[in-house]
Amino acid sequence: MVVLALAWCAALARPAAAAAGTLATDRPTLAAWWAPVHFQDVDTTGETALAGQSDYLAAYDFDGDLNGRNNWENTGRSPLAAHVYYSVTQTQSFSYLLYVYFHPRDWSDGILDNYQEDLTEHENDSEGVLLVVANDGTAYGTLKAALTVAHSDFYSYVPSGGDFTSGAESVDGTLPLKSDPHTDGHARPFTAQQANTHAAWAETAISQVASQYNSGDGVLYYPGDTAEVPSGANDRDVQYTLTDVFASGGMWDRRNTTSLFADPGRFAGDDSSNPYGAACGAGGVLGPAYGACDTDAANPPWAWDDHDDTPGAGYLATHPAELVADYFNWPGEPATPDTTYIWNPYLAG
Repeated sequence: MVVLALAWCAALARPAAAAAGTLATDRPTLAAWWAPVHFQDVDTTGETALAGQSDYLAAYDFDGDLNGRNNWENTGRSPLAAHVYYSVTQTQSFSYLLYVYFHPRDWSDGILDNYQEDLTEHENDSEGVLLVVANDGTAYGTLKAALTVAHSDFYSYVPSGGDFTSGAESVDGTLPLKSDPHTDGHARPFTAQQANTHAAWAETAISQVASQYNSGDGVLYYPGDTAEVPSGANDRDVQYTLTDVFASGGMWDRRNTTSLFADPGRFAGDDSSNPYGAACGAGGVLGPAYGACDTDAANPPWAWDDHDDTPGAGYLATHPAELVADYFNWPGEPATPDTTYIWNPYLAG
């Protein structure tokens, strides 16, 4: 396993509990505490796969620049050290922890053996998960629910024994938890992504990638103090580091950087040729398809959208209190949702 050392942004020391409706824990430490264990299914089929590298988590500037239009070409040329982006927004009642999984490629092996895989590919890919944590006076709050992003669909989950129930949208399953060997072993949400197109779900027995986790290949990522590069397509212990979306010069600050974003709601990605291997749109080398390459097709979290729910595009990140109140019911839920944010830089402009 190749290790690229990075400083871990927050210690996981347990602070004293605070009064109900507050947390004694700062936002980076809270995000680190609940950061998911994450399974990434890996496809090694064909030239575009790069022996599995096309499915590794990465930073959007993994290649050392802020040019989104060369990420496809550089996927096999720069180390894909594991980074997960996060943002924290808060009301008095809840903390909303968003984690963003970025890949330089959304690609197809051309076999069409997965219902979500199609003939198109695109440069850059961004999916993720929102965790809902109650500010209940304990140090890290109580995990109440999760919503994952699978392209234009959101999937909702509740931990076993949780008191959140279906609202306007049906709960899709139980949120599994998995311990982390790199910290104190406390249980974390367990998420997963399919290979190729990287739709995200909770890692449940009925998820699209459960069989791959149990008996196939894939990379198991844990939050840690270093950004590691998988040793291969079946590395089951790789650490990722967290990067704050709101950091100075970070993703949110860069939304108007035209080399990285085609516009504030779309990562920049083109359909240029690839002098180093398979071009975007090749659709893999084994199947019957020679697919298309969509341009500027990946969205940052503030533009994620479920195609048939009521909340607006981007609400999972920018207005999570409103979205969660629509998706779920819970005991003691106020008639008017608590949408007064005590911390939400998305709304600060």
